[in-house]
Amino acid sequence: MIDATSISGSTFSAHAWGRNLPTFEAIRTMAFNEALADGSLSQERFRHYMIQDAHYLIAFGRALAIAAAKAEDPDGLVQFAEAAKIAVVVERSLHADFFESFGVDADEFARTPMSPVCHHYSSFLIATAYAEPYPVVLAALLPCFWIYAEVGRDILGRAVRPNPYDAWIDTYAGEEFHEAVRAVIATTDHAAAGASPAVLAHMHAAYKRATELEWMFWDSAWRLADWPV
Repeated sequence: MIDATSISGSTFSAHAWGRNLPTFEAIRTMAFNEALADGSLSQERFRHYMIQDAHYLIAFGRALAIAAAKAEDPDGLVQFAEAAKIAVVVERSLHADFFESFGVDADEFARTPMSPVCHHYSSFLIATAYAEPYPVVLAALLPCFWIYAEVGRDILGRAVRPNPYDAWIDTYAGEEFHEAVRAVIATTDHAAAGASPAVLAHMHAAYKRATELEWMFWDSAWRLADWPV
């Protein structure tokens, strides 16, 4: 597990995690994740979530690719270029397996637009990636990595097994994913260490907004939210 208490209290990540802990707790205990853990989450809600997450991953991959282009050293370039590949290829492979399992075909995915929250979150990441300096881009991307890792491990510890969503739980609770998340945290802290006070303030604002959008994304799936008009 990525224990936030083990991260140096002087780092950006430690400060950001502490400032946004109430939102993480709201995510961890929200109805969608409670139902996912006990296996009672309806297929309709999970289908909604997976379709929107597949849309989101395309934008997330693009933002990661922009982060790679803005990286301050070759290690960052490789790290985020590889992360972009994983987001688009490997995780979408998981979605393809779920699509087959839950009866979502390519036509249904293609004709299902982004939900309002998915559109907002995707637009936020792309706009931040293009417009903001490298440290702020990393801060905006970090919550998706970190919150999924923590929620995955939390659900693993209390999940009813067998669970119709075992593959999702195992992916985000797995050590391979957690190793990648620890690397993103370290890179973000390294970028923040040389940032000006103004850039740090923008980093915290970006991290906070992305964390709020994580909650909204799951809540949107629980409510089966769509465009109101």
